[in-house]
Amino acid sequence: MSRSLATTEPFSTTGAPTDQSMDLDLPSALDPIRLPAHVAVIMDGNGRWARQRGLPRVLGHREGVQSLKRTLRLCSDWGIGALTAYAFSTENWNRPGEEVSFLMTLFERVLAREIDGLDRERVRIRFLGDLHQLPPGLQELIAEATARTATNDGIHFNVCTNYGGRRELVQAARRLAEQVARGELDPAAIDEEAFAAGLHTAGESDPDLLIRTSGEFRISNFLLWQLAYAELHITDVLWPDFDEAALLAALLDYQGRRRRFGGVDPSR
Repeated sequence: MSRSLATTEPFSTTGAPTDQSMDLDLPSALDPIRLPAHVAVIMDGNGRWARQRGLPRVLGHREGVQSLKRTLRLCSDWGIGALTAYAFSTENWNRPGEEVSFLMTLFERVLAREIDGLDRERVRIRFLGDLHQLPPGLQELIAEATARTATNDGIHFNVCTNYGGRRELVQAARRLAEQVARGELDPAAIDEEAFAAGLHTAGESDPDLLIRTSGEFRISNFLLWQLAYAELHITDVLWPDFDEAALLAALLDYQGRRRRFGGVDPSR
């Protein structure tokens, strides 16, 4: 059974080895020159993981937190510059009220417990989405964590919370339209750069690699603009079981691709 929230170890990526964590060298199978700069993950399969074990769904979500911490730690240790995780979508409000309440409480408790470790390890954390719909206490913690880590120079950790790709695009288009209506913007000046500047991910490079767990072949309204040229890796591994071997497999898959961005590969 999952460990309780109060007993899980704090986040750590560097420093002297402990019983809980130790520094990890880049696996020899990986080419350090061809690592993705930005990895995005759709963390799917928490409920199925719990059901397979005869446990309540909420325990799958709790175990999924440990998998996210593990993945962030590995990405940081292996030199990946950014990790963006799909934590809660705009559609997830349609889940049973008890599950949604548990998730909100889980987010709040985990963030309160982990912020010291994240800051100490120089992680820059941002929450992307319509945050005003979240519980007030969680909003306060998010604002504090974002401000506290804003100047950190470690891995960029983006947590998509109450996020929907279509909503994000509509909001960006609306902001541009309002600027035009006020006479502040010439419609002819609207280009891809101007549009991207209005997205939640403004200032972040687009993901190079998208990982989706649990074997589902869809992107579920996630980063619709930003994933235009991302390489996709689909694995049958359920998110709570996503470990070092699963991440290594995803990165090796990525390094086996030829990224042409619409061009022609001269070797073929």
